[in-house]
Amino acid sequence: MAQNGGIMMLLCATFSVLAMVGAEDPYRFFEWNVTYGDIYPLGVRQQGILINGQFPGPDIYSVTNDNLIINVHNSLPEPFLISWNGVQQRRNSFEDGVYGTTCPIPPGKNFTYILQVKDQIGSFFYFPSLAFHKAAGGFGGIRILSRPRIPVPFPDPAGDYTILIGDWYTHNHNTLKAILDRGRRLPFPDGILINGRGANAASFTVERGKTYRLRISNVGLQNSLNFRIQGHKMTLVEVEGTHTLQTSYSSLDVHVGQSYSVLVTADQAAKDYYIAVSSRFTEKVLTSSAVLHYSNSVSPVSGPLPGGPTTQIDYSLNQARSIRTNLTASGPRPNPQGSYHYGLINITRTIKLGNTAGQVNGKQRYAVNSVSFIPADTPLKLADYFKIGGVFRLGSIPDQPSGKKMYLDTSVMGADFRAFVEIVFENRESIIQSWHLDGYSFWVVGMNGGVWTPASRNQYNLRDAVSRCTTQVYPKSWTAVYIALDNVGMWNLRTEFWARQYLGQQFYLRVYSPVGSIRDEYPIPKNALLCGRAAGRTTRSL
Repeated sequence: MAQNGGIMMLLCATFSVLAMVGAEDPYRFFEWNVTYGDIYPLGVRQQGILINGQFPGPDIYSVTNDNLIINVHNSLPEPFLISWNGVQQRRNSFEDGVYGTTCPIPPGKNFTYILQVKDQIGSFFYFPSLAFHKAAGGFGGIRILSRPRIPVPFPDPAGDYTILIGDWYTHNHNTLKAILDRGRRLPFPDGILINGRGANAASFTVERGKTYRLRISNVGLQNSLNFRIQGHKMTLVEVEGTHTLQTSYSSLDVHVGQSYSVLVTADQAAKDYYIAVSSRFTEKVLTSSAVLHYSNSVSPVSGPLPGGPTTQIDYSLNQARSIRTNLTASGPRPNPQGSYHYGLINITRTIKLGNTAGQVNGKQRYAVNSVSFIPADTPLKLADYFKIGGVFRLGSIPDQPSGKKMYLDTSVMGADFRAFVEIVFENRESIIQSWHLDGYSFWVVGMNGGVWTPASRNQYNLRDAVSRCTTQVYPKSWTAVYIALDNVGMWNLRTEFWARQYLGQQFYLRVYSPVGSIRDEYPIPKNALLCGRAAGRTTRSL
């Protein structure tokens, strides 16, 4: 009887939140069990993180404005969290699934994420955000389809494939974490996976004469990857929720944390063709392959893998600049994507972020504006909500590079709701960077080599820059983005170079509204887990 009462209380809580986020919109339920299991992606037995026994995890299929109810059972012997790369969690950073916003799911327990893909379309992915779990799996694709009445700027494809690519280690994730905890750098990865498999193990079947959509996400740990298909061109149609000008490419650079959608027409002779993926900007080039299989194929893959760029930066920079928004296409709403004229809005604040590597107390660390992030004992969003003092300090990271010696802090930057800000990512290092901001998409208005100055704004694309949530910054270069801060919450801004993220190259952007209205931010979920100094407090009555 008590058990049935508990279930009824949870259902009441769930449907109460559904009413809050939009009861008129459809909802989809998912039951996930997270376990360890043996995997052999590079031919070596490893301990992988499985979701419902799958590696990679299952795809999430959804439509704009759907409510996603994802009940995650943590069957691992340690705490676990999942984050949703690119899902904006409108007015609801409590559900973001990073430690700064959400308490970990304890071993043997479950937590129900209640998400709404509000006003979004496109291709994204989820991943485990705690510790170094990302190096063990637990990731999968997210696709958000347009509502039936919203026109899409290309015909329905004959098929729609998720392709998850990423560099990979044969070392156990705990071993990698221990290396980092000792203040050392990780070795070079051992290989590249395509949908969790090594060379030629993944296959995608097509029918000659038909066109297919490939949703390509780089779910790896550090390396930019180049994607290409033997004998076939790719037409780019969507980048992280934005319909793009339909430009044709023979190969595509996908930087870590990024997602792209391309159309590929099976217009070649009926046989099998290589799909090649290789690392970019590395001395040693890692390469893997999969198979594009024609259903009436008369011969297997043959010949050398199609060649691709290796260390050439100009090739990648020019390609990045060629990716533009399709201004006449509809996004998640019927109005054209170009109806929001971001280039005519006055900037209210400029933030410059410089990444650095160094040592603190004799251990390797990474920083933003000299601050190397250390987690607090309580998720920052919960500390903010319950007004728990001493967990973090607003302004603990400057909004310009300070030139100071690197130091440790729980870095949180304050920002005003509805501000329109310019962020300049400055990369003085010789590596390529990839930056992601939870809760938002931003317009990538400019990128170039050298040092950014105010005169660099003369190079900005103020008309049809692509709007996305993850952008690259080339070595010794800068990238500038515009962001309309219209989503109240505590949002993680991080490098997607995962060892650097783990060792401090991240911070939280607190977008604040003093009004305290449900129009600006939803109240704390009734089922929110409470930990650290928030333990023992109450959310809201069921």
